[in-house]
Amino acid sequence: MHPEADLPDWRFCRFGLLVTGRGEAEFIPDLFRCLAATGRCSFTILRRIGQRSPMTSPKRELRVVGTRKQIPDRDADEIDLPARGHLIQKDSFVVVLDGLEHNRRPQAREIFERYRGALDAMLESRGLGHRASVHFLVNMLEAYYLANAAAVNSVLGTSLSDFDGDVEDIRHPKNDLKKLGRGFDEYCHGAQIVARLDVPHVLSRVGTCASLRTLFAWCARAAGVLPTTDCQLDHGAQSIVTGPQMGSLRTEPHR
Repeated sequence: MHPEADLPDWRFCRFGLLVTGRGEAEFIPDLFRCLAATGRCSFTILRRIGQRSPMTSPKRELRVVGTRKQIPDRDADEIDLPARGHLIQKDSFVVVLDGLEHNRRPQAREIFERYRGALDAMLESRGLGHRASVHFLVNMLEAYYLANAAAVNSVLGTSLSDFDGDVEDIRHPKNDLKKLGRGFDEYCHGAQIVARLDVPHVLSRVGTCASLRTLFAWCARAAGVLPTTDCQLDHGAQSIVTGPQMGSLRTEPHR
């Protein structure tokens, strides 16, 4: 993507990330380099929140004042409050980002609703719900490394080729990397690989990486980046679970 200096609605957007994993907390902002390079946005970590499971019990719920909604007090403290604090800033957005392992995928919609409920409990009443979204890395961040073998090879000294298929269908990408016998460390090597990862290349095939593309499409639209063939954001596959969040942004006026 390239800056569009003549856009009449230019603004600078600040994305705050609520992440579930240690690796994401340490180096995930680097994943968004191609968006930050437009000069229209930045990405910072608000906090690590840990993974959430679907709601199965009403125990320890906090009733949100002024609404009929209830959320767990932990969600209020770790998701709702940091989101509200960040959204006080003009042209700010919040992204909840969870690494979705293979065995949690059947519960993706319920997990999404848990995070979405925590955001909406207070944000909707303040007219801020459209400025926050929930997204998944499927199956975990390491899957996307295998769609850009050059990044892995440059760090691990391997001679891999790009995965022939949709990397979001790989059951255990982290384990596959560890089986290479090169001492793969998900934090040390992960940071180096993400710093080299070519996301437009990862998203270049329109029928793959629906969850990752939805994440980038939401952020790009929020920041006012024009539709582009980079990352195939304008017509590539998108997630059926997280994709509907694009709807509110389509009616969001750019100031």
